Amino acid sequence: MSYELFIAFRYLKSKRKTGFISLISYISIAGVTVGVAALIIVLSVMNGFESEVRSRFIGVDAHVKVRTFHDKGVKDYQKIMQQIKDVPHIVAMTPYVHKKGLIRSKSETTGLIIRGIDPQTVNDVTDIEKNINYGELNVGIVQTEDGRRLPGIVLGFNLADRLIVTLGDKVILASFEDVTNVGQMPQMMQFVVTGYFETGLFEFDDNMAYISNASAQKLFRMGSKVSGIGIKLDHYDNAAIVEQMLDEKLGYPYRVLTWFDLNQNLFAWMKIEKWAAFVVLSLIIMVAAFNIISTMIMVTMEKTREIGILKSMGATNNSIRRIFTFEGLFVGVLGTVMGCVIGFAICWAQLEYRFLSLPNDVYIIDWLPIMIKWTDFVAIALAAIVITYIAAVYPAARAAKLDPVASIRYE
Repeated sequence: MSYELFIAFRYLKSKRKTGFISLISYISIAGVTVGVAALIIVLSVMNGFESEVRSRFIGVDAHVKVRTFHDKGVKDYQKIMQQIKDVPHIVAMTPYVHKKGLIRSKSETTGLIIRGIDPQTVNDVTDIEKNINYGELNVGIVQTEDGRRLPGIVLGFNLADRLIVTLGDKVILASFEDVTNVGQMPQMMQFVVTGYFETGLFEFDDNMAYISNASAQKLFRMGSKVSGIGIKLDHYDNAAIVEQMLDEKLGYPYRVLTWFDLNQNLFAWMKIEKWAAFVVLSLIIMVAAFNIISTMIMVTMEKTREIGILKSMGATNNSIRRIFTFEGLFVGVLGTVMGCVIGFAICWAQLEYRFLSLPNDVYIIDWLPIMIKWTDFVAIALAAIVITYIAAVYPAARAAKLDPVASIRYE
C-alpha cells in the first residue's frame, strides 16, 4: 500500500480534533449508498415491467408478421410460408385474419377486433391456449344444444362480460367490409361461445375474439386470402435481423413488421421513462457528491498543518492531491459497493418471496416484477464512482496548492 492510500484511509477515520467531519463522511457514504440502491431497485422494476409487458404482447401476437402494403391480403400464403421456412431463426409460422366487425348478443351490441386463427399452428406461434381461463380454444364446428352445427368463437374475458354471455350462448358477427350503400346489408354469421381468454392486456381482453380462418374468410368475403402470416423466432431479439432478410427475400408487395414495430410507441415510452428515472435518481448521488466536496474542504482546513509537514518532508503536490482524491474515492467506492449489495438483496428478496404485491384489478400482474441486469449494475456503479471522483478533484487540488511554510505556521 502506498503512503498516499494509507494517509487517505487514516484521514477518513480520524476523529482527533472533531468527529463532525467524520460524521459528514459517513453521511456522504450513506447518500451514495441510498442513491445507488434506489437506482438499482427502480431500474430493475422497470426492466421487470418492460419484460412482463413484452412477454404478454408477444404471447398474444407473433414475433414477426408478413403482410401486404395497404392490407390487401396475402393470397398464396402457403407458397410464401414454404418460401421463407428455411430463413434462419424462424421456428414456426401460422396464417391469420385480422379484421374489425360488430358482435351482437341477446342483450348487447358492440364493435370488436376479429382474429381468424389456424387451430393446428396457432399454438406453435402464440400463447393463446395458455390464456384460456374458461372453456376451451375450439373455433371449429360445434354441435349446439338445439342440434344445430355452428362455428365456435372464443371471446376476451371483459368482452364476454360486457355482452353478458356464457359458454354455449350464441352471438352474431357482422362484417361491413364491402358495405358502401346505406341500404346494403352487412355479411352476418352466427357463432357459439366455446371459451374465454384473459391476457391481462385490456385492449385484447375487452375488444378481441378468435374464430377460425375459414369462418373469417367467409365472414369478410376474402376467398382464399388471409391478412398475413405470423412468425415465431428462436428469440425475439432476432426480429430485426429476420425482418431485413425477409424484406430482401420477399420484396414488394409484402411488408414485414416486428413485434417492436407493432408496439413502437409503448416500448419507446418505456425506454424514455427508464432513462428519465436514471437521470432523476442520479441527483441523489449528486447530493452526496456535494457532501463529499464540503467534507474534503473541511478536511483540508483541519489538516492544513499536517499537509505542511508532509510537504516539508518531501511530499509533492501530486502526492497531496492523490491523498485527498483517494479519500473522496473511498467514500464513492464504499457507498457504491454497499448500495449494489443492498439493491441486489432487495431485488433478490422480491424475486424469491414476492413480498411487494400489486392490485391485480389495476395491473396485469399481482406482484411487483423485478428483472436484474448486470449491465445496469455496471452503469450505475461507474456513474456513482465518476461523480464522486469529480467531486473530490477540486478539494484535492486546493490542498495540493497550500504553501508548506504557511501551512506549518497555520496553528
